[in-house]
Parts: sequence; structure tokens; C-alpha cells
Amino acid sequence: MSKRTLFNYYSSGSTTPELENGENARQPKLPKVEFRCSDIISDPGLRKPIDEYPFEIRDQVKRAYALRGPTQPIGFIFPRKPEKFRSSVFAKVGYEKWKKALERFEKHAASLSHRNARMKCDDFMNQKTSVSQKVEKYSKEEEGRYKIRLTSSLDVVRFLIMQGDAFHGHDESSTSSNKGTFREMVDWYKDKVEIVKEAYDNGAKNCQMLSHHIQKDLTKACAGEVMAVIMDEICGKKFSILIDESRDVSIKEQMAVILRFVNDEGKVLERFLGLQHIERCTAIALKEALVSMISSHKLSISMLRGQGYDGASNMKGEFNGVQKLIRDENPYAFYVHCFAHQLQLVVVAVSTSTPAIADFFNYVPLIVNTMGASCMRKDALLAKHHDVLLEKVENGEIITGRGLNQESNLARPGDTRWGSHLKTLLRILVMWEAILEVLDIVKRDSIKQSCNGGAFGLIGKMESFDFVFIVHLMIDLLSITNSLSQALQRKDQDIVEAMHLIMDVKEQLQDTRENGWDPIFKRAKLFCDKNEIKVPNMDKEVNARGTSTRRKQKVTNKHFYHVEIFLAAIDAILSEMNHRFGEVSSELLVCMVSLNPRNSFSNFDDDKLVKLAEMYVEDYNIGELLLLPRQLKEFHSRVRRSSEFLGCSELPKVAEFMVKKGMDRSYPLVYQLIELTLILPVATASVERVFSAMSLIKTDLRNKMGDEWLNDLMICYVEKEIFKQISNEKIIKRFEDMKKRRMLVSQKTAVIASPVDGSS
Repeated sequence: MSKRTLFNYYSSGSTTPELENGENARQPKLPKVEFRCSDIISDPGLRKPIDEYPFEIRDQVKRAYALRGPTQPIGFIFPRKPEKFRSSVFAKVGYEKWKKALERFEKHAASLSHRNARMKCDDFMNQKTSVSQKVEKYSKEEEGRYKIRLTSSLDVVRFLIMQGDAFHGHDESSTSSNKGTFREMVDWYKDKVEIVKEAYDNGAKNCQMLSHHIQKDLTKACAGEVMAVIMDEICGKKFSILIDESRDVSIKEQMAVILRFVNDEGKVLERFLGLQHIERCTAIALKEALVSMISSHKLSISMLRGQGYDGASNMKGEFNGVQKLIRDENPYAFYVHCFAHQLQLVVVAVSTSTPAIADFFNYVPLIVNTMGASCMRKDALLAKHHDVLLEKVENGEIITGRGLNQESNLARPGDTRWGSHLKTLLRILVMWEAILEVLDIVKRDSIKQSCNGGAFGLIGKMESFDFVFIVHLMIDLLSITNSLSQALQRKDQDIVEAMHLIMDVKEQLQDTRENGWDPIFKRAKLFCDKNEIKVPNMDKEVNARGTSTRRKQKVTNKHFYHVEIFLAAIDAILSEMNHRFGEVSSELLVCMVSLNPRNSFSNFDDDKLVKLAEMYVEDYNIGELLLLPRQLKEFHSRVRRSSEFLGCSELPKVAEFMVKKGMDRSYPLVYQLIELTLILPVATASVERVFSAMSLIKTDLRNKMGDEWLNDLMICYVEKEIFKQISNEKIIKRFEDMKKRRMLVSQKTAVIASPVDGSS
């Protein structure tokens, strides 16, 4: 509808000058004011005042002046007024003193305005000097009570964090018999310490420092101080990352990140960076979460020099995995497949290497499940094993002592638990008599015929020479690999030592292949004689196992046990080791072997180390690469002469000694090579420990815990050593700076730091 139609409707036929003249007499349109940047004048003396600009463009003018920044006169020389010389002053203080005093005055005058601005900003940010604190005046006694309440709550929070216990209760009302661990501990605190009880009873009721928000803020302050210490340790150093993902109890995908770096003392450290919830467990999502976490701690991905994962497809994928996405941004972040996971895959593959060994490992879980099928069988197994141990002690076959021949139970083997196969076989061998007696009880007393038949078959299987021989063989082989697995899980393990450990394991396996048949066969035969198990004649020809009798394929028993089981198992594990650890022969790791300090750096190779430095182009420029060969020669000559390096067999000890003696400054390029080698990850055992801690903190009863709350608890729980050393004063300072508080701790309040020191 047009304006003329609306006007005719409301005017009710009245005439206006507009209609009488036959045209719409509109008001004259004001000219539009436009702002031009050329109107801005830099010289403050020539500027047009803001009030003289039209009202519509004043904001634009102010913004233009603000964006232009401070004005500095260029090409203008201010006239300098000569200082008036006073002979009386010069005679008293002397020319030099007079000149220094004048310089101090000029310096003070130049910094006076900046200092005033900084002091005003500090006053504005300081809650203690704010207007609200000046209006709400509290007595010194009330400030003292507040500090006691806050410190008491912080003490309880620190204890619960260290123990991984829950904070909240189901019913936290005053009439509840169990108000949750936090409030119950505070009540216990008040009963034990009189000063704490007085602070809560006589203090402000609206500032008791007991709410859920206070608990979470205190925990966040604790985590913030821990992360501040970790960031100070890193302080611009090169680092590597260890990453793994796992589901928590509420079926959320959590990613854990650990940083590995070398500190100022030359020690290799692994620090927990935090947990990150991943909604979609894909390579892109993991990479984005990783970059976001690193950036949130003001770390740069350009400082990344290594990445270690467990070998999952979305982690190590050569074309679309996380390691490829990271390498696209930083080509010097070299990827290392977790050695411990590769070793576990070797063990799993060997368990199915031959038909006889695969059949053996099919029966092992059946034995474990049969023994743990009911509480009655479990108790019977423990009682029988206890009786067997007492009988052996009385006969003098075993001795007693701290940690010797303790009560134990069967352990279930798992494909993802390191060392579980060896632990299961050792328990079966130790509890042999008790297991057979319990199986005999199950066979005689079982109501169901299926259980009766299962126990009958297990007894026959265990009392065969095949089972006994394979048990002893696999214990020997898994003991060799288990020692390597334990060594790889050390936090300070370096890539060079890990590679040599792998070579040592291969040599031990080869020695067992050549010289281990007789010892293993004698132990198995002795065990069978002791337990009245029939040992077959090794020279007797029998039909080949696993073939039809119609083929008439005859072999001796010794050929079957020696060739088809013993040699086949060792060849399988050696082949699997060479296959799984094929990455160890890569050019990067081969060059790093030259830094091995064993036998007085006998493997030291200048050419390989220079080639290693050329791989890190970001860390070595052309000039440093030209100086590196001379430093390598001088360093090698010095360590060969030094008596301190003669007994050193680990690279981390070399780095620590170099820092202690100042050699990191004498040979900075060599020390940088050692540092890059040490931070390369070996195994993700540290990440597995983090997930073990997560299962203790986030349980079935705490499955609704938020991600931020969980992350704060995990940081403090995992980094306990750092958390213990942080004082309450630092945590309280961060707690008060997080947000506006009703009350603040006064520095002049004469209250003890921790009220627990008082007497009740």
C-alpha cells in the first residue's frame, strides 16, 4: 500500500497543501556525510577536534585514529635547549656525578608515563584494590577464618586427588549419614582441629568454600599449576609425542597425549599433557584434536620431532593416518611404531606358529576358565596349592621368605596385555599338582556330563609329554621376549638402546636354537619323571602327526619334538621379529646407532652422524653442517680419553654427564644430535599407564563425570611428583585470579599455611 493511499484514508477527505498543489511537497533531503581517510591529520597540533565532525562519522574518525596508532614525528628535529651550567653545583658534585644524575633523571622521566599506565592496569586487574573490595570491608578475624576454610578445603581436595577418590556424595544434605567423601573429610577435619571448627562455625555462612563449584575450581587451579611447571620445563625445547585412544567407562573415546623431551639437566622426561574427548575416532579428528591441545598450551607443532603410536590403522596409516597428516605439516616429526606393541604382536603370532603349539594354546584358556568357573573351584584350587606348598616346605624342596612362594591364582592370557602369556604358563607350572587335583574333583563330582567330559579331557591333555614339553619351551622363549618388553617400558629408554636390546634378543633366540634343545628336553623329562608322566622313546618311529595312517609317513619322536616343534617355534619367532622390527633398519635409526656409547663409542661414525644431521634441516643450517664434522671428531677423541665415559653404556647418562661437565656448551651441535635421538619415542607404555589411571578415576559410579573435570583430575593424579611440590599459596593465588571472589586472602593475615599443623 502506497503512502498516498494511507494518507487519504486517515485524512478523511481533508485537503492539504500537497494535494492542492497537485504534487507531494516533500522536505529537502539532507546531503549524506561521507568519511574519508585522507581527512585524518597525524599532527596533533593540526587535528580537527572530534566534536567538530558530524555526529554520524565520529565513531569512524575515532576508529581511524586508533588504528593508525601512536604518531611519531618523522624528519623533524626538535630544538634542544642547552643546560645551564652552574659552577657551584659542579664544584660540589663534580662533572661525572652531575652527568650520571642527569642521565638517571632523563631515564626516569621517559619511563614515568609507562610506569603509571602499568600500575593503573595492575590495580584494575587486582581484585584486592577493586571498588567492591573497598566497599565490602571485612575484619581481620573474618579474613583469617576465610583463609582457614579455603586452606582446609584445598587440603582435602589435594588428598582426594592424590588417592583418585570421588568428591561428591549421593545425598549431601546436613541430615545425611554419608554426605560424600569431601564433606565427610571436612567434618572430620573440624573435629580434629579446633581452629578449623571455629572458622566454619563463626565464619560467614554464605562463604563456606564447600560447594561443588569451589571443589572444581580448586582442582582446576591445581591442574593449572601442574601444567605451568611442565611448560616451564619444556620452555621452547624440541619434543616428541606419544598418543593413544581408549574408551572410558561411559563409552567416550578419549585421546591421551604425552610429551617426551630432554630437560636442562640432560634427563629424558615424559610429561602428561592431558585428555581430549574425540567424538569421531578418525585420523582427521585425532589430528585436529592433537593440534588444538598443543596450541592451547602455547606449543608449536614446528617443534615436534617424533611421534609414537600403537600401530592402529587410523594412527600409523601411510596415506591417511595421523602420522601422515602430521608429517604433511612438519616433515621432521618422524614416526616410530611402538616397540612394545610390535613385540606383543610377535608373541601372539608365535602362539599359532605350528599346529602343535596352536593346539596347546587352545587348551590353556580352557584350564584357566575351568578353574575359575565358580567360587568353590577357586577356593579348592587355593587350598590344594596351599597344602602342596606346606608339604614342599616340610620336605625342604622350597624355602620361605619375603616374596617367595606366595599364594597366587591363575591369570587369564590376553592378546593386548604384555607378558600375560608368560604369567599364565608360569602359574600353571607352579600350581600343577593343585590344578590336577581340582580337575579330578570336578570330574568325579560334576552333575553335568559336559563338565565331566571337559575335566576328563583336560587331565589327559596335561598328563601328556606334548603338553609338558611345549610349556617348558614357551616359558623359555617368552622369558627372552618378556625381558625385552620390560626394558622397553622404561620411561627413560632411548631408541638406540632399544635397538640394541632387540639385536640382543635375536642373538639369544639364535643361541637357543643352536644350543637350547638338550637343556629344555632334560627339564621336561625331569618334570615328567617327578609327576609320573610317560616319556615317549625318542628313537621310535611313529606316524607323522597330523597325517593319515594310510600314507605310511614315518618319523621318529625326536624329529617331531626337535624339528616340528622346537625349531619351528624358534624360526617362527625369529622370522616374526625380523618382519615386525623391519622399521629398525631404516636410515634414520641406522644413523642413530652410531651414538651408542657401548665399548667406548666403538660404533661412532662421523659420516652417518652428519647424514643424520642433514635429515633435520630445520635444526642445522649450512654453516653448522660444515662445523659438525670437526666437533664430532673432537668429541669422539675426548670421550675416548675420558675415564667417566668408559663405563657408560646408556645414551641418557651421556647427555646428563655432558650437561654436568659443561660439554653441551663446548660441543653444542653434538649435544643437539644426542637430544634429537633421545626424544624419539620408543614405546607407549606411559600412555597405557594413563588409561589405567583413568579407569581408577572414572568408574561406574562416576560415569557422568565431565571431560574438563576428568582432565583436571587426571593431570594432577598422573603427575603426582610435581603436584606434591606445589605450595598451597600458589594454588590459592591462581584460584583467586580465575574469577571474581566474594572474599580474598589477605597477605597480612597472620594465619598458618595449613591448619592441620595445629593441635586439636
